[in-house]
Amino acid sequence: MEKFIKNFIKDSTKVLNNLPIREIAKAINLIKAAYERDGKIYVFGNGGSLAIATHWVGDFNKTVFSHNLEKHIRRFQAIRLPTTEEELTAWANDVGYDMVFAGPLKNYLRESDLLIAISSSGNSKNIIEAVRLAKKQGVPIIGLCGFDGGKLNGLADAKILIKTKKGRYDLVESIHSVILHLITKYFQDYFDELTI
Repeated sequence: MEKFIKNFIKDSTKVLNNLPIREIAKAINLIKAAYERDGKIYVFGNGGSLAIATHWVGDFNKTVFSHNLEKHIRRFQAIRLPTTEEELTAWANDVGYDMVFAGPLKNYLRESDLLIAISSSGNSKNIIEAVRLAKKQGVPIIGLCGFDGGKLNGLADAKILIKTKKGRYDLVESIHSVILHLITKYFQDYFDELTI
């Protein structure tokens, strides 16, 4: 058992030591630009990636300005897609699962906005549909993917690829969560510095 634990730590450390730092910095700059133009940030994924997206939206919207809630009238507007399970199942049932993200996005998306697409394989059809819609409208895309990156890595403006063997969802999803926490912490510190 201890050997298994040590091997998991070793695998995780190897991935962390090889993070695409420039692409993460590019993602932070895209988020900063969306804030400056008062754009919304739409975040989505399937399964564990949807859980990560949901967690991050709650964290990001609350935590970034938590030290000075009264000083910032304008805040980030991060929104998980779809916004409710009812909406997700309605699109899946009535139109098709491939449209559960692109369908709602058509109602909201503006040029000032930003997309964060999370997909371990980078090939989920519903993710790619939403990303292609954003591309057509000139909306920037941050892609968090794993394995070889799939189609999402090719389409994203900021390509946050966690290179692992195919099927290592445990590593990819864990590191995606770490990166999104890193982004939240960056902006919390950034806005704290501005108010000193």
